[in-house]
Amino acid sequence: IPAEESEDELPAGEERPDTRLSEGDTTGGTQQGNKDRSKEGAVTEGTDGDGHREGQEAEQLDRTPASSNKPRKKKKKRKTKKNAAGETVEDNDLEDIDSLLERIEDPGLAPQSQGGIITDSRPLLYVEHRNLNPENELKRYFGARAVLGDQRPRQRQRQYVRSMWLTAPKNTWPRYSKTGITMQLLDTRRGVQHFTFEHHREYQQVQFKFLDAVESMDPNNIVLLLQMNPYHVDSLLQLSDVCRMQEDQEMARDLIERALYSLECAFHPVFSLTSGACRLDYRRPENRAFFLALFKHLMFLEKRGCPRTALEFCKLILSLDPENDPLCVLLLIDFLSLRAREYTFLTRLFQEWESHRNLSQLPNFAFSVPLAYFFLSQQEERPELERGQARERAARLIQLALIMFPSVLMPLLDHCSVQPDARVSSHPFFGLNAQISQSPALNQLTSLYVGRTHALWKDPAVMAWLEPHVHEVLRMVEAGDALVQEAEHKRKIRYQSAPRNIYRHIILSEMKEATAALPLEVTSQPVMGFDPLPPLDSIVSYTRPERTSHPSNESSLSLFFRSLLPNFNLQGDVRHNGDDEAGAVQDLNQGVNRLMAAMRDMLANIQFQEPPRDDNPEGDGDWD
Repeated sequence: IPAEESEDELPAGEERPDTRLSEGDTTGGTQQGNKDRSKEGAVTEGTDGDGHREGQEAEQLDRTPASSNKPRKKKKKRKTKKNAAGETVEDNDLEDIDSLLERIEDPGLAPQSQGGIITDSRPLLYVEHRNLNPENELKRYFGARAVLGDQRPRQRQRQYVRSMWLTAPKNTWPRYSKTGITMQLLDTRRGVQHFTFEHHREYQQVQFKFLDAVESMDPNNIVLLLQMNPYHVDSLLQLSDVCRMQEDQEMARDLIERALYSLECAFHPVFSLTSGACRLDYRRPENRAFFLALFKHLMFLEKRGCPRTALEFCKLILSLDPENDPLCVLLLIDFLSLRAREYTFLTRLFQEWESHRNLSQLPNFAFSVPLAYFFLSQQEERPELERGQARERAARLIQLALIMFPSVLMPLLDHCSVQPDARVSSHPFFGLNAQISQSPALNQLTSLYVGRTHALWKDPAVMAWLEPHVHEVLRMVEAGDALVQEAEHKRKIRYQSAPRNIYRHIILSEMKEATAALPLEVTSQPVMGFDPLPPLDSIVSYTRPERTSHPSNESSLSLFFRSLLPNFNLQGDVRHNGDDEAGAVQDLNQGVNRLMAAMRDMLANIQFQEPPRDDNPEGDGDWD
């Protein structure tokens, strides 16, 4: 070591103990710095810093002679940084913090195996931002080149770039401006924050116009309203349903994404999508659009072949109101978990919520959870102990499900095109009597589950696993097991009537098997796409003003002409002093004159089109 270099090290003597401690550290930045210094052949005790600074110095040393060490020492003395509060923080500490954060965020380090079940330290409804983007899932399936294609050059020409989590704004969308929707923080209770959307006065006026357009039963009026207000959320939701009915799936999906973009732009700065501790009350009409837009968006994602992304949106909806579950996504989350092969999440949800939510009393959880355990037992990379425990739990739960809901088996086999053996098909426990004897509410749940998830049961391995358990249940029935009698008693007492959120879920799902089983009181009332089956205890913040019309004072003739000519008014200006007979006679004369003028205008506008002449009746047989 040159003498002048050792002399330069003396003023920095206080830093040597710290730097020696950092030498013993195994952080990536220190190792990289040591490698760089070993290449140069000048390793000193006082030259420890963060990896970035040493990497830059190594590059500079490559360009300078080895004998010039003074500039290097001057840079080495600046080993501390000042943060915003003026405190000095060593670079090695920053490096350690970054590495710790990476370890915490790494999903592969969080789960731990306990008793055959993988437990996660994160909250159950934790939402990951990366899983909200369907392109990430498509890239895993098909590769980035197949998904992106020629989109990369186009992104450089975008007029506006705003980072959003729910959707990505498109160049074809109108330029966004403030719509009059804001989000407010109501209160914070037990670590849970309660938010609500609010409509300003200008947005309320647009909402009133939208309700008028809906009552007109003409979708063109909604289109005209969207041309003036391109980010009105309820108009986007309603028009999306119209496009979907017209088989324009691409436009319907685009309108839903635009509604989500409009709502996300109005988020409160504290509102978090991932924490699972933010709540929205569905009883407030302003909040319903966000629930419905998320639900419709996840349905499009599932049809698009992105079940993992759809599952993440489903968890997000459930986290907004897990106690009430206004859209009853618990009837859907098991299907998405199986489709996305997130078996561990489904089993964890069942274990943590079974005690207070009785998930086993829902047919979808009763059958999907043992199916998830069966798929876990088939994963060869798991230890044999975990696979054996999963196999035992799957066998026990599927038998309980068949005992509790015997009406599911035969429709499920029918959808899977599987013919049961003679013993099963002829037994009254699984026969037609099981479907007839169940209540309408239970019939809706079983029909919804069979219609939605029957494709997951078509696997021959699944059917081979199911068959012996069906015969075991028949043996228990014939032996008069107490579990069979208890399940029959529960079916008679429970499932008398379905709550309103289940009806709302069936309507939004549009599963024909379940929709056909809806009661008359639900199907007889009009259902609007922007607010299906609103809660009976809604919290209304503003009301629609009443229209100034007097239909009782108009005659049938006046109503007839008003239907032809909306601007026609037979009575003219209504006089409040009805005791003035002269004024009444004058009003009558003016009304008759207006009626005659309206009839003349109507007759003058009627044009009769002459039939086209057929100069060549026989024709030459050629087509245009």
